[in-house]
Amino acid sequence: MKLSKLSLSTRIFISMILLVLGASILIVGITVYQYKQEAENYHRERLERKEQAITENIKFILASTTFLVNTENMDIILRERDKIHEVAQVHEMQINVYDLQGKLLIKSDQSFFRDTTDNQLDRHILRKLELSENKRYIEKNEINGQKFQSSYTYITDGKFKPLAILYLPYVQDDTVLNRDLNNFLLRMGEVYLFMLVLAIILSYFLSKYITKSLKIISDKITETRLDKRNQKIDITNASEEIYTLVAAYNSMIDELEESAVKLAASEREQAWREMAKQVAHEIKNPLTPMRLSVQSFERNFDKNDPEIQDKVAEYSTTLINQIDTMSSIAEAFSNFAKMPAQQSEMLNVPKIVKLALDIFNENYIQFSSEKEEILAKFDRTQLIRVITNLVKNAIQAMEGQESPRIMVSIHEEEENVCVIISDNGTGISEENLEKVFEPKFTTKSSGMGLGLAMVKNIVETYNGSITFTSKQGKGTTFRVRFPK
Repeated sequence: MKLSKLSLSTRIFISMILLVLGASILIVGITVYQYKQEAENYHRERLERKEQAITENIKFILASTTFLVNTENMDIILRERDKIHEVAQVHEMQINVYDLQGKLLIKSDQSFFRDTTDNQLDRHILRKLELSENKRYIEKNEINGQKFQSSYTYITDGKFKPLAILYLPYVQDDTVLNRDLNNFLLRMGEVYLFMLVLAIILSYFLSKYITKSLKIISDKITETRLDKRNQKIDITNASEEIYTLVAAYNSMIDELEESAVKLAASEREQAWREMAKQVAHEIKNPLTPMRLSVQSFERNFDKNDPEIQDKVAEYSTTLINQIDTMSSIAEAFSNFAKMPAQQSEMLNVPKIVKLALDIFNENYIQFSSEKEEILAKFDRTQLIRVITNLVKNAIQAMEGQESPRIMVSIHEEEENVCVIISDNGTGISEENLEKVFEPKFTTKSSGMGLGLAMVKNIVETYNGSITFTSKQGKGTTFRVRFPK
C-alpha cells in the first residue's frame, strides 16, 4: 500500500514510530563508534606511555654505562646485567632493538606476547621512520582477528643523535572494552524497548488527538448537501490552522445556503415558466379544431337544410369532446401541482389497492397479497391515485400484445410495504429510462406526461420510494415502497 493512500493519523503514527526507531539506531551507532574510538585512543595513548617510559629507561642505561655509547655497542650495553630483560619485565612489553639499517641487534624474550620479530626491518618502515616529523612511526595490522600495533622510534644519545631503532609490538586486547560495550548495549536495548512501547502508545493517542478536529471537519464536509440545511462546525481548543479551516468551511456553508436559496428560486421560476408553456401548448391543441368547427358551421349553416339537426348534433359533439379534452388537461395540471396532504390515516393496503383495481374492466389484471391485512399510514385518495396511474400506464403498454398480463402484488419488507405492478408490455427503451419520472415526458401521442411524476411526488412525500426495471419487448415492473 502506498503511503499517500494511508490516513493522516496512520501516517503520523508511522512517522513517529520511525522517528523513535531512527533515533535509537542512530544513538546506538554513535555509541558503538564512540566506544571504538575510545578504545583506539586508549591503546594509542597506552602504547605512547609505554614507549616513552621504555625510552627513558634505555636513556638512563646509556647514561650510566661505562661503554662507549654508539650503535656498535648497543647490544653489549643492553645485555649488561640483563638490562633489556629487566626493562621488558617491568613494562610487560617485548622489546626489539635494530641498528639504523634495520638489522636486529637484541630482543627480549617475553613469552606472553606473540613473537612477531623479523631479523631485518622492511625498507618502507625505515623510510617512513626517517621521513616522519617526530621520528616515530606506528604500523597497524591484524592477524586472525587479533589487532596489533607496531611502534618504531629512534634511540638517541645525549645530543639527540640516533643510535638504534626501538621496536615495540603491542597487542590490542579489547576483551574488557567489548564486554563493557555489550553490557551497555544490552541495558540500552532494554531502555529503547521500553521507549518504543511508550512511543507506540503515545503516538497512537497523539495521532488521534491531532486528527480529531480534521475528522470532524471531514465528516461535516462529507455530510454537506445542497438540498438540506447544513450545520456549521464549532470546535474549541484547536490550533490556528484548524480554526482557519473551520472558518473557511463555515463561510462556505453560508455561501452555499445563499446559493441554494437562489437556485431554488430560480428552479421554481423556471419550472413555472415551463409549466406555463406546457399549459398554453396543451390548451392550444383543442382550441384549433374548435375554431375550425365554428368557422365551418358558420359558413355552412342553413336552417332549411333537412339534415340541420344531425349537423348541429355533430357540431355539438365535436365541441363537447374538445371541451372535455381541455377539462382533462386542466385537471391533470391541477393534480400535478397539488401536493398531497400528509395524513395519519391507518389503511389496510390490500383492501385499498383492490378497490382501486375495481374501476378497470380488463380481465388480464391479476391481484395477489401476502396477507389479507397489511396496515400502513397513507392517504386513501393518494394511494388510489398512485395505483390507478401505474395500472393505467401498464394497460397502455399492452397495445398489440397477444397475451396481455398485469400482475399487482403486495408484500411486507421489514418496516415497509411493497406494492409491485408488472406487465409484459412493450417495455421502456434505454434512451428513455432516465426520463420516466420527468414532468412532461411521455411516449404516447396524447397526454401530458405528468402521471409518473405525480406518482413519484406522492410516494416521496410519504417517505417512500418508487423504482422500476424494464426490458424492451419483455415488460416493465414498478416497485412502490413506503413505511408502515
